[in-house]
Amino acid sequence: MNFNTTELDAMDDRYRAKFINSLSGFKSANLIGTTDAKGNHNLSIISSVFHIGANPPLVGMICRPHTVTRDTLENIQASGVYTINQVCVDVWKQAHQTSARYPADVSEFEESGLTPEWVDGIAAPYVAESRVKFALEVRETQTLAINGTVLMIGEIVQVIVDEEAISEDGYIDIEALETVAISGLDSYHVTNRLARLRYAKPGKNVEEI
Repeated sequence: MNFNTTELDAMDDRYRAKFINSLSGFKSANLIGTTDAKGNHNLSIISSVFHIGANPPLVGMICRPHTVTRDTLENIQASGVYTINQVCVDVWKQAHQTSARYPADVSEFEESGLTPEWVDGIAAPYVAESRVKFALEVRETQTLAINGTVLMIGEIVQVIVDEEAISEDGYIDIEALETVAISGLDSYHVTNRLARLRYAKPGKNVEEI
């Protein structure tokens, strides 16, 4: 089928949201851990986390428009610290439950059955069940004029990962850690790696590592 702008605009809002959200393919599934000024812990699943740079180590994520209360966004803006915790196969259903709209004083950790983990020097909770997780400090935020979403850029200040999953060249084998991916808004997947490939060079055949 061929959908033009008129046909996209005519779609039901929820149908269009699921349709457009599916177009970008597989995305990472991450739980964002934050704490507000009153000590309430917040946890929310986000599929818009992406790499920006390695030196300094920067990670971006897109937060939905601040037209209603957004506990995760507000907590990050207030504290300047948050954690990103990859979702693994053991807890993908619990992770999805954090997308429910709970009041600010209700902990998604408790409601989902996930465990907050505290590390000295980091003023935001990790998810104990996550096998790849890192803490960040806010370095820049931008509200995008086109749709009101907020671009949050954080610098990684701590990483927690199983040493056995780190290859000699620094590659982290997230598949071995059973990390889950998302497509659309609500479809969860495990992956099956084809291969790692060497750095591509003109005139040379692609080689597997």
